[in-house]
Amino acid sequence: MSDDWQNQPAPSVDHLSEVAERAMASLPDLFRQIGMQLAITVEDVPTADICAEFDREDVHELTGIYVGEPLTQQSILDQSTGPSHIILYRQAILNEWVTRGNVTLFELVLHIVVHELGHHMGLTDDDIAQIDRWWE
Repeated sequence: MSDDWQNQPAPSVDHLSEVAERAMASLPDLFRQIGMQLAITVEDVPTADICAEFDREDVHELTGIYVGEPLTQQSILDQSTGPSHIILYRQAILNEWVTRGNVTLFELVLHIVVHELGHHMGLTDDDIAQIDRWWE
């Protein structure tokens, strides 16, 4: 995608998927290996059910979610309910990107992916906030 934004449409779902793949590939080896076990999908906005589950009234407040059982809670005796994955939400990401105005789209997506990967590894939002001050 060109840097000439005056003549370009907003980044698409497909473009954000490519950015998310590059973000995951840029992680240090151990985290990349753990993260590569996860599928990452991009949707335009979360459903009303997802917003309610995450206590959000506005579809533009949720940039991403982790769906699955954290590694710290998995057992070989458990029945899998499906593959763990990360869902990113395009409109909320673009809104935050514009609002921040001081980060690249890659940097923002990278931090969202790292945050959701933290949930996969069993970290809470508070744990992640202590490690990554990005959201302050």
